[in-house]
Amino acid sequence: MNFHIAPDTGSAARQIERQLRASIISMELPPGTRLSETEFAEKFGVSRQPVREALIALARAELVSILPQRGTTVVKISADRMMQARFIREQIEAGVARRACEVQVSTTDHQMLDELIRRQDEALSRDDIEGFKIADERFHQNLARAAGLELAWQTIGDIKAHLDRVCHLTLTNAQAMRPLIGQHQKILEAVLSRDADAAEQAMRFHLTEILRALPVVMAERADLFG
Repeated sequence: MNFHIAPDTGSAARQIERQLRASIISMELPPGTRLSETEFAEKFGVSRQPVREALIALARAELVSILPQRGTTVVKISADRMMQARFIREQIEAGVARRACEVQVSTTDHQMLDELIRRQDEALSRDDIEGFKIADERFHQNLARAAGLELAWQTIGDIKAHLDRVCHLTLTNAQAMRPLIGQHQKILEAVLSRDADAAEQAMRFHLTEILRALPVVMAERADLFG
């Protein structure tokens, strides 16, 4: 893992939190991994204080456990926590889809959403799983922005991490990822035609995709769940 602190991009603690969060989601830091303040302070080239603050933030998000005398450990994936996070995200993003139909999505936003779907398709053709996931996330983020609801996307930031860990385990090949492109296209088509019911339905279906994949990944990687 390569860690670094970029200048002028927020506090050191926040940058460390983002990088550790990404490593937890990608399973570079799998459940059960012990996290050392001293070790990460050396890797990031900072004092222990910002590392401690980052770990506390991750503990609030329930991604790590901090226990006296036992240290800090990446927690196992909680299926219950994931299901609750998915439910909350669905309610919020269904509302985003409806609001996007009520406002006039600008030409610029339309072009960006189209471009992100195209990037997903291109990433799939290159077998670029990470590029696909980045474009997928940005599609949802930009749809919220187009609807004037950027705060909605920020609100689900912490809880989404519990979904993202499962998504990392389920989105591993073209067969799993291909349906998501068509689902994004249906959401966008409904938004552009200002059909709020169709947009909400398409979004809800899209966000239940993980439910169809969950039983398989839980059976195959039971060691990661607890």
